[in-house]
Amino acid sequence: MPNCKKRCPEPLLEPRRDRVQSAAERRAAGSLIPTNRKAASVSEMIDLRSDTVTLPPPEMRRAMYEAELGDDVYGEDPTINRLEKRAAELVGKPAGLFVTSGTQGNLVAVLTHATRGDEIVVGDEAHILHYEVGGASTLAGVQVRTVPTQRDGTLPLAGIQAVLRDRTDFHNPHTRLICLENTHNRRGGVVLRPAYMRQVRELARANDVAVHLDGARLFNAAVALDLPVAALTEDVDSVTFCASKGLAAPVGSVLCGSADWIDRARRWRKMMGGGMRQAGVIAAGALYALDHMVDRLAEDHALAHRLAEGLAAIPGIAIDLAGVETNIVVFSVSQSGRSPMAILDALAARGVLASEFDRSLIRMVTHYGIEAPQIEATLAATRAVFRDG
Repeated sequence: MPNCKKRCPEPLLEPRRDRVQSAAERRAAGSLIPTNRKAASVSEMIDLRSDTVTLPPPEMRRAMYEAELGDDVYGEDPTINRLEKRAAELVGKPAGLFVTSGTQGNLVAVLTHATRGDEIVVGDEAHILHYEVGGASTLAGVQVRTVPTQRDGTLPLAGIQAVLRDRTDFHNPHTRLICLENTHNRRGGVVLRPAYMRQVRELARANDVAVHLDGARLFNAAVALDLPVAALTEDVDSVTFCASKGLAAPVGSVLCGSADWIDRARRWRKMMGGGMRQAGVIAAGALYALDHMVDRLAEDHALAHRLAEGLAAIPGIAIDLAGVETNIVVFSVSQSGRSPMAILDALAARGVLASEFDRSLIRMVTHYGIEAPQIEATLAATRAVFRDG
């Protein structure tokens, strides 16, 4: 068999981005990406839309290029095996399962915990409810019941208790799962504390219900609290975390739980088309991220605080500074009398990309590749947009 390293070109270590879509292209696709009237390339923009836009550093790309590979469906990809073991150790669980995305990880978790006709409990602002295409109900066949999400990202314990079903009544679906989210996206990246997680666990155990944690930005939470990741996961039965957000890997998430549970989850992943064969080439990016990209998340948090403080000083913007705990900054523009999209278009024309988060809210996310000068440039552009109208 020919040696790929001898015949393949060197990997591209200087990443590129494509041109920002025009307004017509964006609206035709139903995208929330703001217009860039100058049609500049994304690489020329300050991109604060999400930490999913991160590009892998050259060292990560090198690790991916040189990854040992095998057939993961046969359990023979050594890089994936190392990643799953390392991830499980970090979150304090016996086993891990490499999946394509946080959405796939959460859906596999639901499928493994519950069966058709069961019910799961989620917050009314949960990512699972808002951004995962209704997969829990459409593909897993479970009913989703919501509890109001508080400002700090928690679900009221009394609210959870109130919606748990009486299993002795055959009219009811059985409540099988409580889903939490840490950090909480639609609550601006706030962090759930271990004491709260413990309370939910006690409630769940008393009612024979499992707990799953959507930990897409779990490592941000651990860095913000200066705690080991396992301190935030010891009270849940399963957890998904993303390597492709703040950790800057290009693809992938890991689902962790007990060994028997992960064996069952692996079957569901296969059914969903998640058997990726020689996927160590992408798992290597996630593995590098766990070893080299976690501690630097504190830099993203510091930049988010600086951004929030600067935004708070701009007339027409309302922001809860106490709620900025990690790398997400959400602010209201309702006082400005302008729509978020109009403001986003004006910002894009000045070289800044952000996201509409609700009818009156804008979200900006700091991440690898964003540094202090870009935060100051963002604030200058935002001041100009609100000053010029």
